Amino acid sequence: MDTTIKVAAEVRDRLAVLAQERGVSMRDLLAEFARTTPTREELRERAARAEAYIRARLAPDLSDDDLARGESVWSAIEAGATPESLVEPRQQAA
Repeated sequence: MDTTIKVAAEVRDRLAVLAQERGVSMRDLLAEFARTTPTREELRERAARAEAYIRARLAPDLSDDDLARGESVWSAIEAGATPESLVEPRQQAA
């Protein structure tokens, strides 16, 4: 069964360009997006599996503090900043 999704004209036009560039219909483009984009719950499950793998095979002593520091490094990178832990000591004082 098909349905209609109402979006702004700009969104529709962008979807059309993206679909054309990929050589697919907008229907297929949206289906691929829905199929491959994880939900928040799926992301949480993936993170839990990754943490369990790391603890079991790489770092059994991994602490919650280690995970929090790792998260802050990724957050800084995603924000386009240099993570504090990677800044040279003399650069921190400047």
